[in-house]
Amino acid sequence: MSDFGISVMARSRHAMLALLVAALLGACATGAVKPYERPAPEQAIPARPDGAFAKFESAIRAAYGPDASGFELIDRNEDGLRWRLALIDSARHSIDVQYYLWYGDAAGRLLTKRLLDAADRGVKVRMLVDDLNTLISDAGTVKLRDQVAAWMDAHPNLELRLFNPWTKREISARVGEALSELDRVNRRMHNKQMIVDNQAVIIGGRNIGDEYVGLHTTFNFHDLDVLGIGPVARQASTVFDGYWNSHWVMPVSALRIPVSPAEQIAGRETLMKLLGKSKSLAHFPLSPQSWSSEFAALRRRMHIGTSQVYSDIPTDGSVKHVMLEQTHAMMESARQELLIVNAYIIPTKRGTAMLQHLKDRGVHAKILTNSLASHDVPAVNSHYKRWRKPILESGAELYEMRHDAAIQPLVSDTPPTKAGFMGLHSKAMVVDRERSYIGSMNYDPRSAAINTEMGVFIKSRGLAEALAQLIERDMQPANSWRVELDGDGELRWVNDTKTVSTQPARNWWQRVEDLFFMSFPREFY
Repeated sequence: MSDFGISVMARSRHAMLALLVAALLGACATGAVKPYERPAPEQAIPARPDGAFAKFESAIRAAYGPDASGFELIDRNEDGLRWRLALIDSARHSIDVQYYLWYGDAAGRLLTKRLLDAADRGVKVRMLVDDLNTLISDAGTVKLRDQVAAWMDAHPNLELRLFNPWTKREISARVGEALSELDRVNRRMHNKQMIVDNQAVIIGGRNIGDEYVGLHTTFNFHDLDVLGIGPVARQASTVFDGYWNSHWVMPVSALRIPVSPAEQIAGRETLMKLLGKSKSLAHFPLSPQSWSSEFAALRRRMHIGTSQVYSDIPTDGSVKHVMLEQTHAMMESARQELLIVNAYIIPTKRGTAMLQHLKDRGVHAKILTNSLASHDVPAVNSHYKRWRKPILESGAELYEMRHDAAIQPLVSDTPPTKAGFMGLHSKAMVVDRERSYIGSMNYDPRSAAINTEMGVFIKSRGLAEALAQLIERDMQPANSWRVELDGDGELRWVNDTKTVSTQPARNWWQRVEDLFFMSFPREFY
């Protein structure tokens, strides 16, 4: 893994373990953050008549009214990368990106390069990333990413800020900080969005990294985003500005790391060399492109609807959590049908009682989540598995994604990459084929009360029907196991070729992990 992009060492929820390992290795230090003057509050650049998507938005407004936006589901990982590149390359005034993870792999480098290209042509770029995973692995050593962040931030048109930054920048000191300030350090920004010219936005579950866009050779996620053009972008900007100006965020300039012009030039040159060696990017242009034909085709097929973007709200010293109640309210509003896809589910009695209440009202509920076999975080499965029976007894149908799903070549792997298995990372729901939700929030304790989350709620029959069809495709027996209770009330898993009475797993080690993590508190996940 290189130093480019906003890199991380850990590729799971167990980033604290990486921190402990790094401390034991006694890696180099860069000192503590010194007191600094907070920047003045800053707002997104308003949408302009000459913005990249101004004509696109004007056509939607003229036909459907001022509150309408156009929406496109991003189901395929390859499209997840392409549409992000298309938005960045098309930007004329501003790009705001907010992500939990931004890896220094092929995908992270390519998107970093394109952001720098945009900044070169005068586009104002604001990058906001979470500071938990600030370690990178390079040639077997562990070090900090601060130097990389500093030379990126030195660009006159690019500013980089860190959410919930470590006050001690030396690796060894972070163990003490984590232990003494666990409540603060444990609170992370899980939001994911990219906004261009305050007119277009991508919101969803994808982080920036190879496994989120189909370029990882071991495994790739099956994930979901939505691209929106119109007022939905300004709604997303309101969320971004709230985080950008919050007391949880520190500008990289506060690290006071000197960067010479020669270091910036060398960094860009090395970045290009690494990108040139990335065989997985064979189908992606390394330089900015015109995407006019792609946007012309998009305009003809977009679903029209109204939206509201919600997020947990960062306050001084705390976070006001609103996402759980917003998603619950949407579920409870169902009259006929509720479809849920969510990668990480650890329910509560309140959740299963709500499913029972919906069943009593005649609502047909279907839920898709990961199986142990498709999981990248076995610890979640350790605490989810005890809820399988209560979910089924509440009257909901339950499906678990197969690691060898037939749709893997279609949605998960991006040619020429072919991964060993597929895992689920989507977070979405459809109510009555009228309203949809797509976002970052998992249904587990961490998302409900620790991390910050965000998502977009969309009223559009066309989009809801399209999303429902995707969810039902994923529930097909070639793609998922249907979890059932047999005549004796015992669990069984059924797909298109077999029925088993033990939860599916890729190997015996997964079963060992599943047992081991049962001893950890569910609140960690």
